Amino acid sequence: MRILAFAASLRSESLNRRLLLLAAAIARGEGVDVDVAEFRDFEMPMYDGEMDARSGLPPGAVELKRRVEAADAIMIATPEYNYSIPGTLKNAIDWVSRGRPMPWRGKSVFLMSASPSVLGGVRGLVHARVPLEGCGALVFPDMYSLPSAHQAFDASGGLVDAKARERLERQVVSFVQLAVAVTPVCTLHAAGTIRPKPEAIAAGLEEQTELQDGSRARA
Repeated sequence: MRILAFAASLRSESLNRRLLLLAAAIARGEGVDVDVAEFRDFEMPMYDGEMDARSGLPPGAVELKRRVEAADAIMIATPEYNYSIPGTLKNAIDWVSRGRPMPWRGKSVFLMSASPSVLGGVRGLVHARVPLEGCGALVFPDMYSLPSAHQAFDASGGLVDAKARERLERQVVSFVQLAVAVTPVCTLHAAGTIRPKPEAIAAGLEEQTELQDGSRARA
């Protein structure tokens, strides 16, 4: 079981990256291989349909696509910007969604947010679900939000509040258990290993993706 984990923030002292590292440690404790990525590794221009048609995905999107495809599941810690998600994260989701077969499809995703606000970034988490689920990802029902995050970490990087620690551990462990259970059914592996019924379902989902692309091309 392999999880790609990244914080959708470019700040070197990102609160969301601190939270992500704690979640990654919990997942590793469950025997999972966690690939912690730096969001800067995926720098890319704003999505441009003409650029896409002319030259395909830019290098940063190619790298993110490669690591998404190499993973069975994904953990994303995202800031909340103006009641939603960072434009950089939405842009990355859009670029990668242009890959075929759809890279996000069938990937289990766990969303979390750390914010100085008392709401803990939960408004952004709600928005983060929409494009990922639209691309066929299986977003875990529970989302972790950490309020007053600027005061939530101790000197060693752990969470000060015991209840916050317990909630994070409970949710990450539950996510890992679910991802392990659904990955064999939802993830397309090497050719010839897919049973006829899942293969037909996958083909139908890709057809639906093409229909969505047609509407985007006219936007």
